[in-house]
Amino acid sequence: MMTTVSHWVNNKVFPGASDTTAPVTNPATGVVTARVALADVADARAVIDAASAAFPAWRDTSLAKRTEILFRFRELLNARKGELAEIITAEHGKVVSDALGEVTRGQEVVEFACGIPHLLKGGFTENASTKIDVHSVCQPVGPVGIISPFNFPAMVPMWFFPIAIAAGNTVVLKPSEKDPSASLWLAELWHEAGLPDGVFNVLQGDKTAVDELLTHPAIKAISFVGSTPIAQYVYATGTAAGKRVQALGGAKNHAIVLPDADLDVAADAMVNAGFGSAGERCMAISVCVAVGDIADDLVARIAERAGAIRTGDGTRDTDMGPLVTQVHRDKVASYVDAGEADGAAIVLDGRTVQPDGDAGGFWLGPTLIDHVGTDMSIYTDEIFGPVLNVVRVDSYDEALALVNRNPFGNGTAIFTANGAAARRFQNEVEVGMVGINVPIPVPMAYYSFGGWKASLFGDSHAHGTEGVHFFTRTKAITTRWIETDAFLARTDRAASATAELDLGFPQNA
Repeated sequence: MMTTVSHWVNNKVFPGASDTTAPVTNPATGVVTARVALADVADARAVIDAASAAFPAWRDTSLAKRTEILFRFRELLNARKGELAEIITAEHGKVVSDALGEVTRGQEVVEFACGIPHLLKGGFTENASTKIDVHSVCQPVGPVGIISPFNFPAMVPMWFFPIAIAAGNTVVLKPSEKDPSASLWLAELWHEAGLPDGVFNVLQGDKTAVDELLTHPAIKAISFVGSTPIAQYVYATGTAAGKRVQALGGAKNHAIVLPDADLDVAADAMVNAGFGSAGERCMAISVCVAVGDIADDLVARIAERAGAIRTGDGTRDTDMGPLVTQVHRDKVASYVDAGEADGAAIVLDGRTVQPDGDAGGFWLGPTLIDHVGTDMSIYTDEIFGPVLNVVRVDSYDEALALVNRNPFGNGTAIFTANGAAARRFQNEVEVGMVGINVPIPVPMAYYSFGGWKASLFGDSHAHGTEGVHFFTRTKAITTRWIETDAFLARTDRAASATAELDLGFPQNA
């Protein structure tokens, strides 16, 4: 019998009332392995109500108790992360080692959140005015929604929920319907770690579930990662409903290779950043900008390395898995078709790959395209697949202008042996995350993740101190205590009561 991946409410599976489901497919075989519940409005409200009901008690739970649970969750995750990696591979398709790396990067945010008491400290000023003290406190915002994409079903939620929970918020996670099972595994782990009912909830579904999160008055903040058009929609709809929103959008990440770069290092980096996770990641390098006369040599080295990549079932001894769906595989392949028709040179053609896997899998091998023009769709659009384009330019200035003209500003990299050039680049480039001789500049958890321009809508990046600020709000409290003895010594109460009132603006004294 086909299993159904359901919602999670109050530390148990919640089937919901809706009978609408969607298929969950193993991308390496094309076989439907499960059905995922698609919430209707009533189901979504039931999940949100649970988070809302749990908030007051969790908000008032001591920091010591919160972090104790968080540490326990971290230990359980560390011991059993191999299980989660296998679930990711079965539904997303990435190879197990890549899935394990995803979980490990997410765990870094869990570990960061374990130290959150230090970041939740307020300030205190004694005698700000005569016998008046002022202090500030950081408080949680309330129930929050997390809407995560298919490409990182564990890591992206973990960018947000450890900090949200540690800060005293309750969470409703809406995972992608393409690979929903990781969310339930994480929910069960929270339950095992001792998280109270209603603090972490999972809402399975499609746009109906998303819209209810965006508009329901109980949800106070939304964290989203996905394509730019949907990020714009999430930001506009959520903010119109009075919510805080951080919506991370798409990318078109360039890597500039200067003539003085170590070409072997650069070629290795292009292969890793271009084809890792089948290019289905927002930090993938999709454009290699070759400066000067190095292009022929660089392309040859990239082609040699990329040609050795073993494409196939992620549970086997392979380097790169399938794409997530047949529709997405065909869309990516259509961009390669268009690039070829536009006159670009197909150096390595993934459309003809012979995979180590089932014939029904959604296969597209590493694809390297040279002599790409900036007016071609393979350059202008976010392809989100294992396609690396090479654009040739004559100078650093031309390369920089290319990056800065792009509407996206997520990540970028430069490869050079010249420190002055690297320093100039990090200052002048209009991109949120920069790598210098580093192919994928994803910052550590104690820094914040996020781009500029059309890659981010909202003021807050993910995790790090910005993540803590997003999931908290500051309250300033001004205090004066009347000196009791002096108050009691006043005998002329009637005169005091009829004394002239001063309605002027308070003055410091």
